[in-house]
Amino acid sequence: MRKLAEVCIQRPIFAAMLILSMCVVGAAAYMKLGVDRLPSVDLPTVSIRTSLPGASPEETETEVSQKIEEVVNTVEGIEELRSISGNGTSFVIATFNLSRNIDAAAQDIRDRVSTVIRQLPDDTDPPVVSKFDNDSAPVLTLSLSGERTQRELTELADKIVKQQLERSKGVGEIEIDGDTERTVNVWVDAEKLAAYQIPITTVRDAVVRQNAEVPGGNVTGPIKEQTLRTLGRLTRAEEFNDIVITQVTGAPIRIRDIGRAEDGQREQRSLARLNGAPTVALEIRRQSGANTVEVIEAVKANLDRVRAQLPPGVKLEVIRDQSTFIYAALHEINVHLILGSILASLVVLAFMRNWRSTIIAAIAIPTSVISTFAVMWALNFTLNSVTMLALVLMVGIVIDDAIVVLENIFRFVEEKGMTPMEAARHGTGEIALAVLATTLSLVVIFIPVSFMSSISGRFLYQFGITAAVAVMAYVIADLPKRLGE
Repeated sequence: MRKLAEVCIQRPIFAAMLILSMCVVGAAAYMKLGVDRLPSVDLPTVSIRTSLPGASPEETETEVSQKIEEVVNTVEGIEELRSISGNGTSFVIATFNLSRNIDAAAQDIRDRVSTVIRQLPDDTDPPVVSKFDNDSAPVLTLSLSGERTQRELTELADKIVKQQLERSKGVGEIEIDGDTERTVNVWVDAEKLAAYQIPITTVRDAVVRQNAEVPGGNVTGPIKEQTLRTLGRLTRAEEFNDIVITQVTGAPIRIRDIGRAEDGQREQRSLARLNGAPTVALEIRRQSGANTVEVIEAVKANLDRVRAQLPPGVKLEVIRDQSTFIYAALHEINVHLILGSILASLVVLAFMRNWRSTIIAAIAIPTSVISTFAVMWALNFTLNSVTMLALVLMVGIVIDDAIVVLENIFRFVEEKGMTPMEAARHGTGEIALAVLATTLSLVVIFIPVSFMSSISGRFLYQFGITAAVAVMAYVIADLPKRLGE
């Protein structure tokens, strides 16, 4: 420590160039930092979602949830295992301890769940295992509205808007809410079905069997071989009326004999409204690890091109934009950072009553902040609410070290009559270890905060920011000595 102080005092140009180079690197890194609302943290939670259409909550719990819980309970590192059973839906949520790797835990759960699939009811959809991810929250929500039917708006949203915006940089998924999908509905008269003594399952099997395309094999000739294709897919609703269900007394029974087929829409399971009018909403989610603001800006850049492809009278609007909150929050934090720096400098001026000493101590604040951006960029951090809050808290820590060193040097000059060069050397050497101990004690205080969440994310964040501040505070502590010369 003393050797470093002596080198900086004896070679002020070297010390000045060292600090300026760190500021230049920090300024360059600031231009490359991403902007986000919160840091990306892998929470140790894995969910298993299973659907059993038509089942009651009690049936879902006994036939699905309990069986999945039995096999998942053997996975290592589970702290809490709970389930939520509803009408046809089962959610099993496993929370792991912080030392467990979440990717490995999710894979272990997939392996366990695969062993119980055969024990589930036949109509059960395959379980979906996913880890809880902050990236799964929508970053941008769009609304497609106009004087069109919900079916037409759904077609426009799915075939035009969704396909175009999925090509934007960083977009991981686009989910449509309030949509009504086109389907061919087969309406069956229960009395006619009972008169022919035909079970409803026979109607279902006939529709599935006669509305399918299956490989027809190959036709091999003396010169060439051709692929045989069976065209069994029906394209119009009227064609479903001719499907033969079965035969009764030698006569074929068709769909038209027991009901009718119509070109309709699927039962609507979600609803979206904008200002009281029905609309179709598109929720845009980013790719894992993508920057929120960059994704939103990329989508907005493509909106004009998408609007040009929509029919007249159809409007595509942004109804929820996460970047608005991010920009507003970061602006407020930046204001607090600047105000905090100014107020800290004014406090120094009020007690020391020396403009030169105040300026010397205040230089430590912007220099440390700018240099810290380089450390953040090296550790792949973003400008978010947490990192900016750390910079705000850092202002007081940095200026404390500068004030202590400056005051001790000033004491050597005033009380012992030393020259600025000698005072800088002796004053810094006398309290160098004390200043280092103070900075390291702050590091020790902040480290336990890292264990409140993900070890890899929070520990690197808190330790990286605090360590960068400690190093910069120590380097800046030499600046008053050089200026004092």
